[in-house]
Amino acid sequence: MPVIKYPRVRDPLFYEWDRKAQKCGLRHTVYAVNGDQYTGEWLDNLKHGKGTQIWKSTGAIYSGDWKFGKRDGYGSYSILDPVTKEYKKVYTGWWENDQRGGQGVFFYPNGEHYEGEWSSGLRSGWGKMHYTDGSVYEGQWLTDQPNGTGLLLLPNGNRYEGGWKDGKKHGPGKYFYLDKGQLLEGIWAADIPKCGVLVDFGRDNAPASTESPLPKIELQDPAGVLAEAQARFDDSHN
Repeated sequence: MPVIKYPRVRDPLFYEWDRKAQKCGLRHTVYAVNGDQYTGEWLDNLKHGKGTQIWKSTGAIYSGDWKFGKRDGYGSYSILDPVTKEYKKVYTGWWENDQRGGQGVFFYPNGEHYEGEWSSGLRSGWGKMHYTDGSVYEGQWLTDQPNGTGLLLLPNGNRYEGGWKDGKKHGPGKYFYLDKGQLLEGIWAADIPKCGVLVDFGRDNAPASTESPLPKIELQDPAGVLAEAQARFDDSHN
């Protein structure tokens, strides 16, 4: 009985080309159509593992961890200074889904820098911000603004400790006027003290103390007065 041979079914040629083009594991520099270049590890044709990306349009460079094509893990992002042609570090820290997420340090173009927690690319959680005028804020953040409890230290040594909302002093707090030797303890709303108690605080050693001490006002229950003010404040903002 004759044996009939059928031609072997073969996949289209482009399937083979595609398999050969799939990137997996450590690869040398791969160039994108727009000129961007990546050197590092791949998985299933996606950047995955350790790698370095350079963007042609801006000259920016990221070196660190990748996960399924996105920056995820620990890494550093720098930009190219158009004048000096040197790289300036912008952010070093943790990333989540291609955005800053977790602990990290960010350097702003004007010389300010922030070190602390991030979420979805924004300052959120606990962090410390150094401003150009010498002020320092350390405390809680929410969507890029001081929000919660925090300490603001001014260049002259004065400081505020207390509540914040949308980047402004809000709620119960204490303002230490160390230059005058006074302390204001009260309730703030949108950066404005609404009520409180002002007392002398280290006035004898203050560099710019007032000519005479504050008159003493006897209150039967100073804490009770502030508590009542706080209750009224809470009622008006609920």
